[in-house]
Amino acid sequence: MFNKTIAAMLPYMPQKFVWVFSKRYVAGKTLDDAIRACKELNTQGIKITIDVLGEFIKNMDEAEQNKMEYLHVIEETKKNNIDGNYSLKPTMFGLLIDKEGCYKHIREIVAKAAEYNNFIRVDMEDTQCTDLEIELFRKIKKEFPKNVGLVMQAYLKRTLKDVTGMLDLNTPEIPVNYRLCKGIYTEPKELAYKQYEDINQHYLEDLEYMFKNKIFVGIATHDKPLVEGAYKLIEKYNVPKNMYEFQMLLGVTPDLRKSITDKGHAMRVYVPFGTKWFAYCTRRLKENPKMAGMIIKALFKRG
Repeated sequence: MFNKTIAAMLPYMPQKFVWVFSKRYVAGKTLDDAIRACKELNTQGIKITIDVLGEFIKNMDEAEQNKMEYLHVIEETKKNNIDGNYSLKPTMFGLLIDKEGCYKHIREIVAKAAEYNNFIRVDMEDTQCTDLEIELFRKIKKEFPKNVGLVMQAYLKRTLKDVTGMLDLNTPEIPVNYRLCKGIYTEPKELAYKQYEDINQHYLEDLEYMFKNKIFVGIATHDKPLVEGAYKLIEKYNVPKNMYEFQMLLGVTPDLRKSITDKGHAMRVYVPFGTKWFAYCTRRLKENPKMAGMIIKALFKRG
């Protein structure tokens, strides 16, 4: 109850105060901040995916600005020899306002990444976006088969069917590339599993299906039982190291992250940055109230 109360209060607190909670999970407010964080992770042998914070824009002028910022991010990270790729949310480019305009903006970003043989991850958002984002992914992958991937959310009851429905995109030469996460949006029980055990069960079922069908998977989890389950599946299917990696959020479960890399598994860390940090952080903390409680306790311990 304490944790939930703290998390629910965060959106109404001064931003300077919330930043104390949040700076562990956000690289900073500027691209220079993000590049510093990326370089530090790279020195540890960890790859990154960089994300400019923002979503659900109100007009297409914002979409144009966001596109230009992503193009700049790609150029600057290339100049700085960052070992990583990029993640983006389609609603940041007007998915729910102008579907075709959104496609054109994201296509341009993927084309820029492709110039450097790099990669864009299309994030999956709430269920009003799912079909639109699968359609968008299909369209862009047809033109840039090596340079775009998609996020799949294991808590959605439709996910395994969606993965099966996209098997036509998967080839031995160019496997489909998914990030498999639990899912973070509040969805009705008709659409999403709600219980921890159910979500974990379906996560591992989805992961096993991907391994069996030789799909590349970013195993995105901070849950130790899922990590252990992934180890067993990797061994069961003798999955080569070039067909999976583990993925985590910046600042979350660093000890578990180290234990994974110590075992020789590839790790990629999601590095968010930008002026829209407040909405991202308050949502993250509301979704994981335990995190809010732990941060409060850490603040008092540091005195």
